[in-house]
Amino acid sequence: MNNNEQLTKQEKRELRQKEKEAEHKQRHRKRFLRRASVGVLAVGALAGVFFLMVRLTQNTDPALMLGSVISSNDQLKGNPEARLTLVEYSDFQCPACGAYFPLVKQLSEEFGAQLRLIYRHFPLQQHPHAELAARAAEAAGKQGQFWEMHDLIFENQSSWSNLRNAESVFEGYAVSLGLNLEQYRIDTDSKEVKEKVREDYLGGLKSGVNSTPTFFLNGVQIQNPRSYDEFRNIIINATQ
Repeated sequence: MNNNEQLTKQEKRELRQKEKEAEHKQRHRKRFLRRASVGVLAVGALAGVFFLMVRLTQNTDPALMLGSVISSNDQLKGNPEARLTLVEYSDFQCPACGAYFPLVKQLSEEFGAQLRLIYRHFPLQQHPHAELAARAAEAAGKQGQFWEMHDLIFENQSSWSNLRNAESVFEGYAVSLGLNLEQYRIDTDSKEVKEKVREDYLGGLKSGVNSTPTFFLNGVQIQNPRSYDEFRNIIINATQ
C-alpha cells in the first residue's frame, strides 16, 4: 500500500467526518428553527389575544344602541314628552311578540305619562303575513287608529297566522273599527305605507336588530325580560 493510497483513504475518512458534522449541524439547525417557529407562533398568538382584548374593551357593540332617532313618522303611544322612551321592533306574526304584547300594553297603562311607547315594524321573512299585517296597521293609522288595529292583530294572532290569506281578516278588523274600507285598501297598498314599513325595518337593521321583539329603553337595548315584574323593574330603575 503506497502513500497515495493511504492519502486517498485519509481524505475519504476526513470527507465522511465532515459529512457527518454537516448532517449534525443540519439536524441541529432544523431543531432550532422548529423551536423558534413555535416561539414565534406563541408570541404571535399572545399578541393576537392581547389585541383582541384591547379591541373588545374599546369597541362599543352597535347592536346595543338605537340606530335611528325618534321622529314624527313613528307610531307613538303615551306622553310625547315623557322622560322614558321604550322602542319596540316587532313582527305581528311572531309568537314571541304576541306573548310580549300584553306585557307592553300593561306597562303603558301602568306608567302612563311617565312612558312613551314607540312601535316599529320588523317583519321577518319566515312569517308570510307579517308584512301585510304591518301595512294593515299603518293603513289604519292613516285614519287615526293604528293602536286599535295593532291590538286587534295581536289579540287575534292565533286565528289568522296559519291562514293561506289573511287579507280579508284584516279588512274585517278595519270594518269593526269603523274605518273607511275603500280608503283602507288604498292605503294598505300605497307606496307611502310600504316605504314606512321598509323604513322601520332598515332602521332595525341599523340598530343591530336580528330577532323580534327587540326593545330599546332610552336608546339602549335591553335584554328581553322574562316576566312582567322584571320588565316593570327595568322601567322603575330607569326612572331613578
